[in-house]
Amino acid sequence: MYQIDFNKPVRIHFIGIGGISMSGLARLLASRGFTVSGSDWHESDLTKELEALGIRVAIGQRAENITKDIDLVVYTAAVHSDNEEFCAAQEANIPLMPRSVLLGQIMKQYPHSVGIAGTHGKTTTTSILSVLLLAGELDPTITVGGVLDVIGGNLRIGSSDYFVAEACEYTNTFLSLYPTDVIVLNVEEDHLDFFKDINDIRASFAKYVELVPAHGTAYVNSEIEEYASLFAGASCQVASYGILEGELSSENLSSPYTYAAANVVYDNHGCGSFDFIAEGKFLGRVQMGLIGRHNVSNALPAIALALKYGVSMETIIGALPSFTGTRRRFEYKGTLGGITIYDDYAHHPTEIKATLSSAKCGQKRTVTVFQPHTYTRTKALLSEFAEALALSDVVVLAKIYAARELDTLGVSSQTLADVISKKGKEVYCFDTFDEIENFLLQFCEDGDLLITMGAGDIVKVGENLLGL
Repeated sequence: MYQIDFNKPVRIHFIGIGGISMSGLARLLASRGFTVSGSDWHESDLTKELEALGIRVAIGQRAENITKDIDLVVYTAAVHSDNEEFCAAQEANIPLMPRSVLLGQIMKQYPHSVGIAGTHGKTTTTSILSVLLLAGELDPTITVGGVLDVIGGNLRIGSSDYFVAEACEYTNTFLSLYPTDVIVLNVEEDHLDFFKDINDIRASFAKYVELVPAHGTAYVNSEIEEYASLFAGASCQVASYGILEGELSSENLSSPYTYAAANVVYDNHGCGSFDFIAEGKFLGRVQMGLIGRHNVSNALPAIALALKYGVSMETIIGALPSFTGTRRRFEYKGTLGGITIYDDYAHHPTEIKATLSSAKCGQKRTVTVFQPHTYTRTKALLSEFAEALALSDVVVLAKIYAARELDTLGVSSQTLADVISKKGKEVYCFDTFDEIENFLLQFCEDGDLLITMGAGDIVKVGENLLGL
């Protein structure tokens, strides 16, 4: 595999440069003196930002975009071998590198590099840790899979030895990384167009933790089934974290977890506060600015890792209340005629349950507009999606967002609607966003909570209603 010499910048071309991760890596290399170009199928705010930095972006992926002066071509898992630019690079004998390998080579340059992994929750936890390290003035470099207002986007270029990145398991890309510390949030069924089953997924996460050197730490959610045996092959320290149920007295702080949240209570907005317990010692009372139990859990390993890196508990306690999340993670979009509109990136049943369970703000009804993401995921987790969406009072389904997939596998949004309907829930299914928007304008009432949900472009529905 091609090895980048970061002291000798070359010209690198990105196929799919408009992606949230690819755009960040392109900007990072450009800041280090590399000549960067790229292509994407559609113009976006991200491609415009890259062009404003002097990075040439071609709209449309065509063979002529691959010129002889390119030294390396970087591509994502969504790029197939029949892609015109991919084929042109092969024919020209230009080295090709997966995005994950590039991220790994960048990560290897930092003495303290964090990879945050899990089936879901990566972006939020990466953001929490980022906020804590920034509050501690550690000046980290950060690449996050969402737009984080505190860093003004999806990338922050620091000048210290600290690097924070999301680590995605899809196609085992996280096995190309070089983390010195990792967080494992959860290990559940997903990406079954690549993985054989849950055991295959668990095996990959075990290999990921084994990447951590002996002086590093893996912060592992205790809710992962048999986590101790799963990560028994790791040479690093494995530190567990979890939420203690019930009331814990100050005289008895014993916990089965290395790090724990005790005496958790939620305010009227659903934001949790808790006692942070580290190895049986009370370190402080933490107030979250994020809603839900899942975000209490997400905060635990971020706090633990920030403490390891020298951020004080006082600084952590001061930073967390004001952090209310990244864009598209239960993001408030606006109010229309008394209807409160939020948007959420949730596209896995566990994420959907977490969001809908937390969205109890006194509204008359919860109306969830869900766009399933990929045929494979929808078919494999059909009953789980139906159960999760049934937490909403009303469900509106858009067409499945195919993403990289061409085979429908005989499944559609109507298939999911039929299963939800059998649970006695009110469910509607439409082919276009226009139909959904017209329906919502007639159906929703003053006091309703409307949530657009999914990893595709369903956010446009709420934004169109609000005229954003």
